[in-house]
Amino acid sequence: MGDEGDSLEKELKRYDSRTTIFSPEGRLYQVEYAMEAIGNAGSAIGILAKDGVVLVGEKKVTSKLLQTSTSPEKMYKIDDHMACAVAGIMSDANILINTARVQAQRYTFAYQEPMPVEQLVQSLCDTKQGYTQFGGLRPFGVSFLFAGWDKNFGFQLYMSDPSGNYEQGKKMFSSVFDHLEKLKSLVKKLPKFCCFSRQAT
Repeated sequence: MGDEGDSLEKELKRYDSRTTIFSPEGRLYQVEYAMEAIGNAGSAIGILAKDGVVLVGEKKVTSKLLQTSTSPEKMYKIDDHMACAVAGIMSDANILINTARVQAQRYTFAYQEPMPVEQLVQSLCDTKQGYTQFGGLRPFGVSFLFAGWDKNFGFQLYMSDPSGNYEQGKKMFSSVFDHLEKLKSLVKKLPKFCCFSRQAT
């Protein structure tokens, strides 16, 4: 019995070390680990209304001994027309936020107008998805809620996950797994002008 368990464990580890190798069940373990990293962060909620977008982030205190920061650690301004809320590994988030800021500024410099919100989200998600395709890289362990405005579609709310998938909605959340039921009940209590909800799991 012990030998069978060891051989099964060795077999599974063959698919665990690289992002580009699918397991026999069709799973990418490295992408799943990146999704689990979101579970170690505080929750974030985004709500789209007719005249704006609201982003809310939970500030998670990991230790009473740590001094709490006064700066918002989950909310970031990308450009004058776009902001985001973050859940996951903050060092990964910082890399992607800087990438998004550079892309937005390059677009503005080239075309003399702000980059459309969905185009910026799609570009950033293409970067995230690229990290799931090539060996030697690991997926970014971060989920974003993007809130923005552009002249074509007005206010918009998007969510992306570590695999590079994104979608648009009116009520979205990225959550810690152990608070998921509480968060779902909170989202259900929100006003009925919203019609979409999704979790980043």
